Amino acid sequence: MSELQQEKIGQNILIKLAMLVIVLAGIRAASDILVPLLLAAFFAIVLNPLVTMLMRRGLRRGVAITLVITVIMLVMLLLIAVIASSVSEFSDIYPQLRATLEQKMTVVQHLAAQFHLNISTESLVQRFDPSMMMNLATSALTRFSGAMTNIVLLVLTVVFMLFEVHHLPYKMRNALVNPKIRIAGLHKALKGVTHYLALKTLVSLVTGVAVWLSLVLLGVKFALLWGVVAFILNFIPNIGPILAGIPPFIQALLLNSLFDAVMVAALFSAIHMVFGNMLEPRLMGRGLGLSTLVVFLSLIFWGWLLGPVGMLLSVPLTSITKILMETTPGGSRLAIMLGTGRPKRAKGLTK
Repeated sequence: MSELQQEKIGQNILIKLAMLVIVLAGIRAASDILVPLLLAAFFAIVLNPLVTMLMRRGLRRGVAITLVITVIMLVMLLLIAVIASSVSEFSDIYPQLRATLEQKMTVVQHLAAQFHLNISTESLVQRFDPSMMMNLATSALTRFSGAMTNIVLLVLTVVFMLFEVHHLPYKMRNALVNPKIRIAGLHKALKGVTHYLALKTLVSLVTGVAVWLSLVLLGVKFALLWGVVAFILNFIPNIGPILAGIPPFIQALLLNSLFDAVMVAALFSAIHMVFGNMLEPRLMGRGLGLSTLVVFLSLIFWGWLLGPVGMLLSVPLTSITKILMETTPGGSRLAIMLGTGRPKRAKGLTK
């Protein structure tokens, strides 16, 4: 290969990298518009199977969509009422939490003094203020709802998406240059993402209910709020279940006892083990064909690009990107890098 050809290859790589940076900067700058659209697409993908099920029972599409949207709106209003009630109750018991924290930090100070460590109780209380656990729990909810500031626009977008679903195949057949390959790739992507989101929503719902009922049995306050937090954070792979268990653990340590806090930690570990590591892989099978490292890195990437909503949708977005790469000659090699590894050989084939 001549030096001129090597120089052209290097220039092409630099140009493509520069274009990628420009595209990513544009996506991040337009996140205020893209995030609500992605949320609407997320809700539409999750709700479309329910609409289809109601249509099979004889309802028209418009009636089915109206019924599903009405139920979802009622559930969201109920969740908002739960959050408001929990915040109000937390403000009432805040002085008790503050006093309890000061007492337990005094014990920590005495233990540290035995090791010749000077620790200020006031600084510890400021660093571990009881309000931080409520802020940690509600931050996911407030940031998630912050992307839905215009709830009317979001609901209307979801409704129009649900009405447009059955028109997509016709539009794509007549709009794409190579419809067979493109439609096959998009159909595979949508099928995989729909399957993932539907099962993930079901597993997250079961996880949230299990957390709620278990905390009620343990006598932990705000059990319903922690169940809602567990439901939402379960969509975040790897670290979501861990983040969901931190606030109730701290609360149990302050309001209940060390034994109750240990029970809460054991509870979240058991729920994550059963639902996250046993039930979910069995339901999803091979999943979306992404390696564990890629899932973790996609969590960081989409979170940086789109914020908390990007973290929630990191796996579906990466899966769609991978499948669309497989339909292009230049992206097929990158799609292999995102995969789980070597495909399993069929039985009976020689090596």
